[in-house]
Amino acid sequence: MSDSPILTNAGKLREEYRNMIDKTVDAVLSSFSDKSAFSGIDPYTLRKNIGALGLIDEKGLGFDETLRMTRNEIMPHLLRTWSTSYMPHLHSPATLESIAAELIIATFNNSMDSWDQSPAATEVEVSVIRNLARLFGYGENADGCFTSGGSQSNFSAITAIRDAFLKKQYGWDAKKHGLISDFAKLRLYTSEISHFSMDKSCHMLGLGYDAVRKIPVDARCRVDLDEFERMVGSDVRSGLIPFCAVATIGTTDFGSIDDVAGMKRICDKYSMFLHADAAYGSGLILSRKHRDRIGNLGLCDSITVDFHKMFLLPISCSAVLVKDSSLLECFELHADYLNREEDEEDGYINLVGKSMQTTRRFDALKVFMAFKSRGFEGFSKIIDTAVDNAAYFYSRLRKDSSFEAPVEPEISSVVFRLDAEDNVNRRIRRSLMEKGIVIGQTVMGGKVMLKFTLLNPNLTHDHIDKLIEMIKKEGGAV
Repeated sequence: MSDSPILTNAGKLREEYRNMIDKTVDAVLSSFSDKSAFSGIDPYTLRKNIGALGLIDEKGLGFDETLRMTRNEIMPHLLRTWSTSYMPHLHSPATLESIAAELIIATFNNSMDSWDQSPAATEVEVSVIRNLARLFGYGENADGCFTSGGSQSNFSAITAIRDAFLKKQYGWDAKKHGLISDFAKLRLYTSEISHFSMDKSCHMLGLGYDAVRKIPVDARCRVDLDEFERMVGSDVRSGLIPFCAVATIGTTDFGSIDDVAGMKRICDKYSMFLHADAAYGSGLILSRKHRDRIGNLGLCDSITVDFHKMFLLPISCSAVLVKDSSLLECFELHADYLNREEDEEDGYINLVGKSMQTTRRFDALKVFMAFKSRGFEGFSKIIDTAVDNAAYFYSRLRKDSSFEAPVEPEISSVVFRLDAEDNVNRRIRRSLMEKGIVIGQTVMGGKVMLKFTLLNPNLTHDHIDKLIEMIKKEGGAV
């Protein structure tokens, strides 16, 4: 290895960079296997082997030896997300062009907090956000920011909404003065099967879990609008303060989609804000066949979009969009060493004023390169394949008396179980993992359920048929 630890324009260092990247690509490709998603190693053995590697020695091993160690001891046991045998979570494989984007992001290492740390990167993010806002039905006053994932996007939105609600209803500046004296009466409404980031957000905002009102769902696992309206009305009569509701556009387990228009009507009646947690279902915006399923997200005051789910971009890549740019003012704070006001007056955009983070990666490049590379047509094919595969899998299960499949999928997740004891279904998942096939597990109605999250566009009906037979065999149903 060269004495210089960083890339420069020197010919020797440029060649060393190229060689390192080439060797790394070779190591990655050598670990590829489309047949299995996991080596099947047990956690105790893996923990012992990884622990034995240590961390830092007096003298470094050099890149070649370290890569060899990584290639032999770590890579074989990494999850192969591109495998058609991987389907437990909203955890996607990555498109080729977005992996290339990651190399650019890591090499240039721009930080998205101030313009002088990320000039072109800042302008790309601003442009990407503006175009995403239009795509989701927002007008020219919209804005947004990239985040680390759906949890942070939801937390950012709920923080902004809480502050905007207090200013609108009470003339209160929470950024300066903290919470109102009646803060314990504030209530947020969300599906009983919504993401746990709603509870986490209310905890971190000082409102506590008790501020989260869980709305019952119907047979399709969507918010029961009658119950939602009844709960809000009852809470208002009890002196509580409803400030926000969250429509889930693709629940984690079932992919169920709440009725945005119906929830908006109730929110308007009670002067509440409406946030859309579309971390999962936002992908349908690029579907030619299924776009209408998500409703009009432009009705919502804010939207969470995850690109590391249905869009197939590398972790992490998420954004929060807001209909009214003033919502993000709650994150604005000027510092002489970072985002000087005089710079912004001269046209320099410092994105730290829109984000709860300071240092951020240039994740917008992944969206730019993927969208420009594949276009609407390319993404529609990817997303339609995922939705259609879920529909096919569900139809197969419904025709087979060996299975229970209680909820028809709206996106690409199917929850089911072999018609057998809970322990049998648990054993099936563990047994399949040992064979390199990774599927999900959850609970519904007190029963252990299995789950397929079908994001991989290479998955075929033949793959699904073989998995069905394998599950039946593992559970003794054949």
